[in-house]
Amino acid sequence: MDSFFALMEGFGTALQPQYLLMALLGVFVGTAVGVLPGIGPAMTVALLLPLTYSLEPTGAFILFAGIYYGGMYGGSTTSILLNTPGESASIITALEGNRMAKTGRGTAALATAAIGSFVAGTAATAALTFIAPLAAKWAVQLGPVDYVALMILAFLTVGALLGSSISRGLASLSMGLFIGLVGVDLISGQQRFTFGLPVLGDGIDVVLVAVGLFAVGEALYVGSRLRRGPVEVVPITKGWRNWMTRDELRHSWKPWLRGTAIGFPIGTIPAGGADVATFVSYAAEKKLAKGERKDQFGHGAIEGVAGPESANNAAAAGVLVPLLTLGLPTTATAAIMLAAFQRYNIQPGSQLFEGNAPLVWALIASLYIGNVMLLVLNLPLVGMWVRVLQIPRHYLYAGILTFAAMGAFAVNFIPADVMILLVIGVIGFFMRRFGYPVAPMVVAMILGPMFEAQLRRALSISQGDPMTLVQSPFAVFVYLSLAVIFVVSLWLKGRERQTGDELEHLEDDERSVPTDARSERS
Repeated sequence: MDSFFALMEGFGTALQPQYLLMALLGVFVGTAVGVLPGIGPAMTVALLLPLTYSLEPTGAFILFAGIYYGGMYGGSTTSILLNTPGESASIITALEGNRMAKTGRGTAALATAAIGSFVAGTAATAALTFIAPLAAKWAVQLGPVDYVALMILAFLTVGALLGSSISRGLASLSMGLFIGLVGVDLISGQQRFTFGLPVLGDGIDVVLVAVGLFAVGEALYVGSRLRRGPVEVVPITKGWRNWMTRDELRHSWKPWLRGTAIGFPIGTIPAGGADVATFVSYAAEKKLAKGERKDQFGHGAIEGVAGPESANNAAAAGVLVPLLTLGLPTTATAAIMLAAFQRYNIQPGSQLFEGNAPLVWALIASLYIGNVMLLVLNLPLVGMWVRVLQIPRHYLYAGILTFAAMGAFAVNFIPADVMILLVIGVIGFFMRRFGYPVAPMVVAMILGPMFEAQLRRALSISQGDPMTLVQSPFAVFVYLSLAVIFVVSLWLKGRERQTGDELEHLEDDERSVPTDARSERS
C-alpha cells in the first residue's frame, strides 16, 4: 500500500502542466527518432543530455523516460514499412511486419504493434511500481563485495551478449574501462593515462563518449554507406478505420500477454534487455503456433509482430529495475540515463527511493501517462511518420552532427571537447565498420569508476585479502548465476541462428517459386 500511495503522489506531480508537456515532448521526439533508421533512443538521449542541464531533475527525467518509451515503439514503424529496424530490438518485428505490409496488411501490423506496446508497457510499469521498492529495500543490505559481484555480472553479460562476437564485445568493454580510468586517481591524487594533456586531467566526460559513439559514429557510418535514390516505403493501403479485423485481434491478444510475461523478467536481469526478449518471444510464438498459423511464420504472421513488440516494451520497463534500485545499466540508453542522474548529483541505488522519492515516483507515474500518450499519438499519426521516413539522409545526419558538436561544446564550453568528440566519433565509426558493439563501451565507462571504488573499499576492509570477494553468499550466488547465464546465452544464440537460417530458407524457397505460381498460391 505504501507504493500505491507514493504512486498517487507521483501522479500529482506528473500531471502538472509543465511535466505533461515534457512527457508529450518526450514521447513525440522518441517516436520520431525511433522511426528513423539507425537513430534509436540512446542517440537521442545522448544528444539531448547537454541541452537539458537548465531543466530541473524531475522535468529532465520525465523527458528522458518519454524518449525511451517512444523510441522503443517508433522502431516498429520503420521495421514494418521500410524493413529497416530503427533500433536493434525491432529486428524481429521486421521479419513478419514487413511481409504483412507487402501483402496490404501494414495497417494491422502497425496497430498490433501500437496496442501491444501499450498493453505491455502499462503492465510492465505496474510490475515496476511494486517490485522496484522491494528491490531497493533488499539492496540496502548489500556490501561492497556484493556490488563488485553485481558489476562483474553486468560487465561480462553486457559485453558478451551485445554483439555477434563475444570477443569483440569484451574488447569494446575493455576500451570503455580504459576510458573510464583516464584522469586523476581519487585515492593517490596521481594523473593516469592523460598522456601529458591537461584537458584530460579531469577525465573524459561520459556525455562526450555517448554523443561521439552514438551520434557522430553512427552519422559517419551511415554517410559512408549512403545510396543514391529515394527511400522505398511500403504505402499504407487502408484507412485507420479498419485497424484490425476481429480475427487479427483474436490472434494478437494472447501474444501481447505472453510477450509481456517474457519481456519484463528478461529486462530486469543484467543479461537481459529488449533484444534477447524479442528473440525469445518470437521463438515462443512460433513454437506455440499450430496448423495453418504455423505456416504463416515467414510469410506475415501477426503473432510474430504482436509478441516481440510486447516483449520489447515490457523489457524497456524491466531495464529500469536494476537501474533505479542498484544503479546498474544493462542497455546503452540506461547507461546514458545513469550518467544524467550523476550529472544532477543523484546516485541511483539502494537509497534512491528514500532520498529522492518524489522524483522517482513522478518518473514512474510519467511512464503510465507516456503509454497513454503513445497510443493516442501513434495510431492516428502513422501517415506523418511515413513522411518522416522520406527525409533525405544527408540532411538528417548533417543536422545530427551539428547538434552533437553544439552539445559537446555546451558541456564545459571549451573547444577541446569538440576535438575529443570527433576522435571518439571516428573510433565509433571504425567499431561499427568492423562489427564491434558500442553499447558495452558506454556501460563499462559508466560502471568502471564505480567498480573501482567498490573493489578498493572491499579490499581495504579485508586488508588486501582477495578471497573476501568470494566469501559473501550473495557474491557466490551471483558468480554461479553468471555461469548459468552464459550457458543459456549460448543456447539462445543457437536458437537465434536457427531462426535466421529457417527464414533464409523460406526466402530462398519463395524466390525459387515462379511469379505466376506465387500469384496463384496467394
